[in-house]
Amino acid sequence: MIRLMLATVLSLPLCCPAQVREKIDRGVVATTLSEKAVYVGWRLLRDDPAGVAFHVYRQDLGLGDYERVTPVPVTASTNFLDETVRPGHGYHYRVTMIAGGVETATPGEAYVFTLDGNQPWVAFKLRDNVTLKRIGIGDLDGDGAYDFVLQHPDFNVDPYHRPGYWKRSPEPYKLDAYSAKGKFLWRHDMGWSIETGTWYSPYMVFDVDQDGKAEVYAKAGEGDPREPDGHVLGGPEYLIKLDPQTGAIRQQRAWISRDGFESYNYWCRNFLTVAYLDGRNPSLVMQRGTYTVIKTEAMNRDLRPIWKWESVGADAKYRGQGGHAIMKADIDADGRDELVLGTFALDDTGTPLWHTGLGHNDAGYIVDLLPERPGYEIFYGIESRSPRNGVCVVDARTGEIIWGYEGRTYHVHGQAMIGDLTAEHPGIELYAGEAKGGDQFFLYTAGGKRLSDRNLWGLSPRAVWWDADEQKEICHQNKVIEFDGSVKLEIEGKILIVADILGDWREEIVTSLPGELRIYSTNIPSDERKVCRMQNHLYRMAVADSTMGYYNAPQVGFE
Repeated sequence: MIRLMLATVLSLPLCCPAQVREKIDRGVVATTLSEKAVYVGWRLLRDDPAGVAFHVYRQDLGLGDYERVTPVPVTASTNFLDETVRPGHGYHYRVTMIAGGVETATPGEAYVFTLDGNQPWVAFKLRDNVTLKRIGIGDLDGDGAYDFVLQHPDFNVDPYHRPGYWKRSPEPYKLDAYSAKGKFLWRHDMGWSIETGTWYSPYMVFDVDQDGKAEVYAKAGEGDPREPDGHVLGGPEYLIKLDPQTGAIRQQRAWISRDGFESYNYWCRNFLTVAYLDGRNPSLVMQRGTYTVIKTEAMNRDLRPIWKWESVGADAKYRGQGGHAIMKADIDADGRDELVLGTFALDDTGTPLWHTGLGHNDAGYIVDLLPERPGYEIFYGIESRSPRNGVCVVDARTGEIIWGYEGRTYHVHGQAMIGDLTAEHPGIELYAGEAKGGDQFFLYTAGGKRLSDRNLWGLSPRAVWWDADEQKEICHQNKVIEFDGSVKLEIEGKILIVADILGDWREEIVTSLPGELRIYSTNIPSDERKVCRMQNHLYRMAVADSTMGYYNAPQVGFE
């Protein structure tokens, strides 16, 4: 009876209904299918009435009145193909909502120029001819449109002590803020106290203080504390809060100290994330450490501590169990986010819940892999040499290993990939590969059936909802391909993020080219209508983490 009751509880939606959510607009996007056809897409929002319909309006060259281009309301999807445009013309598009027989305007608009033929992207010129390291996404001005905080240059220092890893920083990182329309807003120079690498320079773009605008948080220091060889071994360290509209420092507090770490290689591992620890309000979480000591601290909107935890004393068994990212989800069905810091989990109160003993993981994804089981599962790729279970799936509530690879692995590397890639096998497929001493590759069904041991897509491919069916496509070698290898799209630039930040329920591929931010957005019509992914809690939390650690592609969770 107890088991039955637990299964019933864990099958309930795992998101607290009182959670404070960000307000976003329609996310209207317009891309050309040809010189004579424009694809227009927009968001279906969580609060839209069940029978909502839409009209699309167009303004020619930004002059005159908007005219309706939809002959009848759009009811079966959230996209429309406008085949009445003229080649070489610019157009603005807006979308209205029809509910209860009443048509109302909704915020959000897009611009497109029809000279370039088939062009499934929008692009912003950057102020300088830079390439980007990372991108943060949030509404900086409260208008409902996602803005961007870009980190550059695209250079990475790794603190690992072996020759060839650490490099002297060539210049300090900058954080540049741009509006949703590509207008430069402000720049924050992270300075010489922050070395130019992933593990030194986390930042977070999120509305933690709940004023309707996403502020920016970042690790910071003072002056130029570099040693003659370029290492930063001392000096004060801070967490700072930047004003979302000006970039000015509004608040500052101490970062987690270096005390207790054995060496530079271990203290130079920093993370910054956000989680709904009380089920309603976002909290900041900062962390230091991965491979040995791990220190974690949760803070409220005023940057005051909620709790602190360290892998010392009675909790020393959690040493070295950290990952290259922090995952968050309500894994115990209590309406509050827990933290999965690697191959172990902390409750929302900062109390350890479980650990697998598998060691450090490169890859990790929380998702409902096995619908027949209550709750979430976690797919792991373990970096530590493992006699078994170096690729495995565990129960997110208990840490119990459900299935795993029975052989030895040496270094399951990179971000791996999960997604429903083929209709031939039901549910999600899981992919990972080895490096640095290992040469195995793994493609599994969610249930643990191995489909391939070949190197199909390298070490860090990205799955993306791109075309009109339920299966995801794969970003690999600057192409979007189907599971069978057929090419859907060729893309340019370094991929920064894959996420549903514009248009309908499908995902955008955001890339960096010299002096340009490019957002690839599908122009394939779909007859599906689904709530935009960014209003799914698990998905939104993962998108926020694009600015720290390894970026793990977002997954859709329970609601």
